[in-house]
Amino acid sequence: MSISEKIKELKQDIQKANHITFLTGAGVSTHSGIPDYRSKGGIYNGIEEKPETILSENTLFNRPKLFYDFVMNNMYFPQAKPNLIHQKIAKICNEKGELITQNIDQLDKKAGNEHVIEFHGNLYNIYCTKCKKPVSYKEYSQNYIHKNCGGIIRPGIVLYGEGINPNNVTNSINAMKNSDLVIIAGTSFIVYPFAQLLAYRKPFSKVWVINKTEIPAQNVNSIIGDAIDIFPNL
Repeated sequence: MSISEKIKELKQDIQKANHITFLTGAGVSTHSGIPDYRSKGGIYNGIEEKPETILSENTLFNRPKLFYDFVMNNMYFPQAKPNLIHQKIAKICNEKGELITQNIDQLDKKAGNEHVIEFHGNLYNIYCTKCKKPVSYKEYSQNYIHKNCGGIIRPGIVLYGEGINPNNVTNSINAMKNSDLVIIAGTSFIVYPFAQLLAYRKPFSKVWVINKTEIPAQNVNSIIGDAIDIFPNL
């Protein structure tokens, strides 16, 4: 089947579906100027220490400047704007679906999506680890020490070694169970427990994958290509 025929079939499936769940990753936000993680131009490329070390709770508290400098220099893109993929997913979700995303850039919410589960948290949910008060991005961009209490400020993302927010896990599982169509886009789908969510889909729900490469999942319909070329046609 040609790509155009697959797109036509997927479009029909979207129209017929009662409830759709999207699962997305870094490949959605790269078109907004946000690099992915492990590709040649990704944020982990060429770093001296392992990302599992830098982006850990241990480094946050024991080597806070290393943590802060890495996050500030490599992960924040406050001027980034939602692209056509974010916008199309938002439109569909607001009609009859939900999005579970690995992305921490809040672009899906900026696109107006009212049904977003940020599985790994949000870079802009910033707070002081000591007094727990919220901190603005502007304040965090100036210093990682909270001026009110001297505590270390951190972004509300899941660090290596930390557990996923239980509410995000529960809500994600429920979204999968409620869906008759699942669309995976812009992710290699190898990060766990995110990739494990597919196990909670309905036995007869259809799964489509829009990605540059195949993903390690069985019984899925794949459109191999760049999501930015596919989504405008849906």
